[in-house]
Amino acid sequence: MKTVNDFNFNGKKALIRVDFNVPQDENLNVTDNTRIVSAKPTIDKIVKDGGSVVLMTHLGRPKGQVSDKFSLKHVVDEVSKVLGVSVKFVDECVGEKAEAASGDLKPGEVLLLENLRFHSEEEKGDVEFARQLSKLGDIYVNDAFGTAHRAHASTAVIAQYFPSNKCFGLLMAKELDAIQKVLKTGEKPVTAILGGSKVSSKITIIENILSVVDNLIIGGGMTYTFVKAKGGKIGNSICENDKLDLALDILKKADEKNVKVYIPEDSLIADGFSNDAKTQIVKTKDIPDGWEGLDVGTETIKIFSDVILQSKTILWNGPLGVFEMPNFAGGTKAIGDAIGDATKNGAFSLVGGGDSVAFVKQNNYTDKVSYVSTGGGAMLESLEGRELPGVAAILND
Repeated sequence: MKTVNDFNFNGKKALIRVDFNVPQDENLNVTDNTRIVSAKPTIDKIVKDGGSVVLMTHLGRPKGQVSDKFSLKHVVDEVSKVLGVSVKFVDECVGEKAEAASGDLKPGEVLLLENLRFHSEEEKGDVEFARQLSKLGDIYVNDAFGTAHRAHASTAVIAQYFPSNKCFGLLMAKELDAIQKVLKTGEKPVTAILGGSKVSSKITIIENILSVVDNLIIGGGMTYTFVKAKGGKIGNSICENDKLDLALDILKKADEKNVKVYIPEDSLIADGFSNDAKTQIVKTKDIPDGWEGLDVGTETIKIFSDVILQSKTILWNGPLGVFEMPNFAGGTKAIGDAIGDATKNGAFSLVGGGDSVAFVKQNNYTDKVSYVSTGGGAMLESLEGRELPGVAAILND
């Protein structure tokens, strides 16, 4: 796997696909610069070598239309601040203007191109658009894990124009290494904690990881599909009634592969979907009518925590309860604490997927786990065992 560390960029121009699709407030100020900070080591390496950098990214979903709201000019100041250099900006990403701006770059300088998605050709994976982009650099670097699952012009198609001058950025390499640790090289026991509301959205991941994990912890709303499938009473809890057979099939496959599946023994239930609802803790298989499970109970927290603390490799994807409501965040916090303790004791822990990442950031768990993935969809597709177009484009000559 070639990375920027395998190249000397002295006198070279690196064309880097980054993921600066960052959240902004109503005044278009960047509210979370994590993705920019994550790309800094790659950019720093190239600049330190004596190279120059051309950054390309998308922002939002402009659907091929030029729009001030989605212009990357609003992001330039934050990128400059993070990198510690005055980043140049050009309001195009292909054509004479972009080529001139790239051509004028001196060693150590950084240029940010305008939003790739102002051109519909980007998302279509247009070959000619990719060829025009390729004119802007000598070495192509893909450091955008968040878009690696898309076969877009800048993530997959462009690599063909750099047959021997293409590589991964340091962020992309870290992401791929973290997933490899879970799926292939992780020290046992390996534990996967899967939460979220639907079995259907996690089925491919579950099927793919059953051959590598020792323990599978089920949490969140999909708990109740499994409990009902096993004959339990779940009251008004969320349930995919058309997936009951699928849930039983997963449990059967897990048993055949000697994977221990943990389903919440008790639940914190409420008489309404509200933080102010009345609550009680009951056995998960005995939830009365008119009540719904919104978090795991105290017995479950202890069981799950014990499993996690004995694990050497941990994957966490999805919360265990409705953590957005403070009264139903206890289970997810307790699991976060257990993962933090296991990590401190030497385990490798990977957190990925939108809700889990949001929880980790909001509750300051980022430094307590080994790695927090920057790519939601890309990480999930990797865990499903799919080849990501943005990764294949670099690996395949």
